[in-house]
Amino acid sequence: MNSSAALQLLRRFGMTALNIRRSALSVGCFASILEQKMLLVRLLIPIVLLPVASLWAESSAEQAVLTAIKSPQTTVVHLWAPWCSNCQAELKTGGWAKMINENPQVKFCFVSVWNDGQDGRALLNRFGIAGQPNVTILADSGPRRGENKIKQFASLPLSWIPTTWIYKGGDLRYALNYGEVRFPVLQQFLTDSQSEWSHKGEPSIE
Repeated sequence: MNSSAALQLLRRFGMTALNIRRSALSVGCFASILEQKMLLVRLLIPIVLLPVASLWAESSAEQAVLTAIKSPQTTVVHLWAPWCSNCQAELKTGGWAKMINENPQVKFCFVSVWNDGQDGRALLNRFGIAGQPNVTILADSGPRRGENKIKQFASLPLSWIPTTWIYKGGDLRYALNYGEVRFPVLQQFLTDSQSEWSHKGEPSIE
């Protein structure tokens, strides 16, 4: 390093050429300032990492869903909120409880979204859903309103609740992104998700 580059480095740490010439302890002064700068960096690291940790905590429900849908069996992901009148209407019909009971081989993930981190378990318990062996109850920590209200979940757009997605082996088979679930339709989708949709051996139209 030449003298010009050295002086530029020292200026970054608050030292000037005049200070260096005047101080008989320039080397010691430089070491002291360097130590102070390193201490500041060590103090800033936790502050910088704190938001990152918060983002990880906020995505715990999403991570759980992404893990669940990799299963070879069929998985239903239902995004809802206890305050949502459409979601309440679905529960009141008893359709979800019946669907869960009649499809024990299917996993159901009820994910409360736009609900300030509350999972709505009490309401699900009231309608016979919570406590079922094939049901997982989760809650996204995002708020109901404001800029931080999530607009996607598990890499899919989210603009309405209730929203229901059907997966098998990590693949999205069906997506119901608007309106309330029609349970006979949902049952047909579950049945179709098990189908190989193979027509081998059938006559070709070509």
